[in-house]
Amino acid sequence: MLASRNPIKLDWITIFLYIALVSIGWVNIYSASFNDASTSFFDFSQVYTKQMMFICLSVVLIIFILAVDTKFYERFSSIIYILSLLSLIGLFFFGKNINGATSWYGIGSFTFQPSEFAKAATALALAKYVSDIQTNLKEFNHQIKALIIIILPALFVIPQPDPGSALVYVALIFPLYREGLHFIYLLLGFIVAALFVVTLAFGIAWIAVGIILIAILLYFINKKKNKRTSLFKYSIITIACIGFSFSVNFIFENVLEQRHRDRFNIVLGKEVDNANIGYNTNQSEIAIGSGGWTGKGWLQGTQTMGKFVPEQDTDYIFSTVGEEWGFLGSILVVFLFLALIIRVLVLAERQKSQYSRVYGYSVASILFIHFFINIGMVTGLLPTIGIPLPFFSYGGSGLWGFTILLFIFIRFDATNYINR
Repeated sequence: MLASRNPIKLDWITIFLYIALVSIGWVNIYSASFNDASTSFFDFSQVYTKQMMFICLSVVLIIFILAVDTKFYERFSSIIYILSLLSLIGLFFFGKNINGATSWYGIGSFTFQPSEFAKAATALALAKYVSDIQTNLKEFNHQIKALIIIILPALFVIPQPDPGSALVYVALIFPLYREGLHFIYLLLGFIVAALFVVTLAFGIAWIAVGIILIAILLYFINKKKNKRTSLFKYSIITIACIGFSFSVNFIFENVLEQRHRDRFNIVLGKEVDNANIGYNTNQSEIAIGSGGWTGKGWLQGTQTMGKFVPEQDTDYIFSTVGEEWGFLGSILVVFLFLALIIRVLVLAERQKSQYSRVYGYSVASILFIHFFINIGMVTGLLPTIGIPLPFFSYGGSGLWGFTILLFIFIRFDATNYINR
């Protein structure tokens, strides 16, 4: 279903930010993958040449996305979502194992990762459900259905195993909060995550004592304000929090894989393993730290040119920025990402359609969690979980998946502009 012949007004600020990120990303991929053995710029055995091909094909993809009428995405969002789920299920039967994960389909030398495209499909389906006239996110049954839409693709991604990609779907809680989901759910999620980390860091005994002391303090503070404050309610919450803390070790030992446990322990300072599981992060920190204020210059990074940082053209691409462009270059990249995310949120708020607003918030949330976790991972602040940096990391699936995600929203915004 093609768009009408009426000219559409695109948001060029968003497009400029996209072009800037993709261009800077390619420059750093070139540096991270450069080697003296390359005989030609058009040598397709080189990563940077393949990425340029992916970028060129992205232009074709963008033209197609902008040419399709927005009603198509809304009308067929459920079908697109179901097809994405089937593509994830199909990996268990026809998937190709790469680096220990069965997350790709292989067709000859070409591979693609369906989980990258499932993010846009899930965002479309969620927007469709939330914008339905009968949906009220203040009702528990509607909350459950919305959460099922979010959780289903994550459940199929986790066993691949690819917990990093599964974690991304948590970001889709934020659009629900914007549309009326009670704040208590976000608070509950934050408390669960915080309890998990601090229990691992300090042990159950100290955390149990801390929970009891905080509960007593909050009880007496609220008791002064409201004499009807229920001691029973605070007791139940305290018991629940302590009970969860007791379950943390079981989850840590039986749900997470050894490599994930090791990475948590390294970040928490319980282990020092710079030669094995912590090698990537340690080398990345050395690269970023050696860049100083202005960096060593393009193709001048010793860590980058020496190939000391594994996966530097994919998950650890930001370490190249830190080493060769320094603190100032890193801040520029961070600014561009934040500018893009904020711009998408601004556009989302001006949408007349709830459908496009929810989708816009989904786009911003997915981009933010990728950006936040990847930067935290590369700088050693978060465990390594294999999340690419949008528009930066090498890979056709990732680039196309994020391009589809963003430009569908740009198409929605263009239609909204015409209808104003």
